[in-house]
Amino acid sequence: MGPTASGKTALAMALARRFPVELISVDSAQVFCDMNIGTAKPDAATLTECPHRLIDLIPPTEAYSAARFRADALAAMAEISARGRVPLLVGGTMLYFKALLDGLAELPQADPATRAVIDREAASRGWPALHAELAEVDPTTAARLQCTDAQRIQRALEVFRLSGRPLSALLAAGEKQRTAYRFTAIGLLPSDRVVLHQRIAERFAAMLAAGLEAEVAMLRARYPLHAALPSMRCVGYRQVWEVQDGLLPRRELHDRGIFATRQLAKRQITWLRNTLRPQIVDCLAANADERVAQLLGDILR
Repeated sequence: MGPTASGKTALAMALARRFPVELISVDSAQVFCDMNIGTAKPDAATLTECPHRLIDLIPPTEAYSAARFRADALAAMAEISARGRVPLLVGGTMLYFKALLDGLAELPQADPATRAVIDREAASRGWPALHAELAEVDPTTAARLQCTDAQRIQRALEVFRLSGRPLSALLAAGEKQRTAYRFTAIGLLPSDRVVLHQRIAERFAAMLAAGLEAEVAMLRARYPLHAALPSMRCVGYRQVWEVQDGLLPRRELHDRGIFATRQLAKRQITWLRNTLRPQIVDCLAANADERVAQLLGDILR
């Protein structure tokens, strides 16, 4: 696992050539068919040599959830393991990794009407008062929230009012979904953010040169898309869409795309450091490939 432009795909292929592993993609953008350039999807030659599971699953008109990823990944892992080989999951969608490792709580979906009621109550009574109310029905969640944390207080109260169960109890139930697999998590992180930013800039420029704008135009002609779809909110696609709709000057596309990709990488690194906490390998080190191969070799012995 690692941020965008950290070299995950190349490293995964090198490992697949040396060890009895099969690759499973952990990428929320590469699940979409026909979205190839902007997702940095492995090309046909790469996929022929090293097939990746969970690529090209759905059209860009559909949505793909962490819950569906977990089910699909577990099915692929079972099939790979049954043949005596080892599943190697590779990608940068950190929520998917967390769903696989820790399970998913079955939480009610956001309800605009309930949220509107809570917002009106907060406007009249204040968020500290709603925090006190939360402490009565879900003291575990209230204890970890500041009395001014409006967004999380709102969500916790919303969950309780919709389900009749505390958020903390639902999250605990999700934790029980952990699988019997023994996972080893390896995170590729850059020792120098400046170098990662240079890689991001070079890769986005290469995407534009390879025809990202034409790809978005093709998608819009082939599918009934709109800007709010998850596929078109992916980094790069969103910025090109805005250019094609006249919402963003084309001269700003390059810089906006790079900025958005940097922000994505920053979020991915935060997930890695604060939530997933894998064994860290410096993706910029000259011996990064050998270091990861050593870790994998130790596991497979």
